[in-house]
Amino acid sequence: MRNRGRVFRDRAQAGTVLAGMLGEFRGADTLVLAIPAGGVPVAAEIAKQLSLPLDLAVVSKITLPWNTESGYGAVAFDGTVRLNQELIVALGLSPELVQEGIARTQEKVARRVRQLCGDHRLPDPSRRTVILVDDGLASGFTMHTAVDALYRLAAGKIIVAVPTGHAEAVARVAATVDALYCPNIRQGMSFAVADAYEQWTDVSEAMVAGILRSFSSTRHTA
Repeated sequence: MRNRGRVFRDRAQAGTVLAGMLGEFRGADTLVLAIPAGGVPVAAEIAKQLSLPLDLAVVSKITLPWNTESGYGAVAFDGTVRLNQELIVALGLSPELVQEGIARTQEKVARRVRQLCGDHRLPDPSRRTVILVDDGLASGFTMHTAVDALYRLAAGKIIVAVPTGHAEAVARVAATVDALYCPNIRQGMSFAVADAYEQWTDVSEAMVAGILRSFSSTRHTA
């Protein structure tokens, strides 16, 4: 799959591929955490096939005012903030603009936690193995921020599982965690997570909520 595009039908099928790589964790004391929104359908398939609990690690990019697809940092569910200082300097972003972006993203993360988790809170990851899942790694900043948050919560081992990733981002993230699984690693100046999938659509918060309800229902009736 290396350096190839359109290798997965959709996110669910990508989750199936990753589940096959993560077989050693089947039925273990391991928690699968999905980064919403795109990581949820991938993680749900991993958790289902490996008989593991599924939850969310809400993290969001701090996006540029003029380009909501590009970010200069990220905010995690526990308040962790990670900034790309080199990019901030290169773009000439003022401290005021950066702080506005952080505040806006903190509000977005808090809203997502309320809407998707409600009164439910993240299970205690301390001394547990956590499989952290997203649908791909472009810059890797969102994943780095999630990893930082889990280390602050004293997670035992952190395993990152992503279907696709840019080679440089994969190497950077892999250096910070216990293991990283990524079947589709690509190189080159141009990289888009979507290029790994035949079917690519945005994942809405309503879809995330539906996947979580379906997963919970399946677990309770199994």
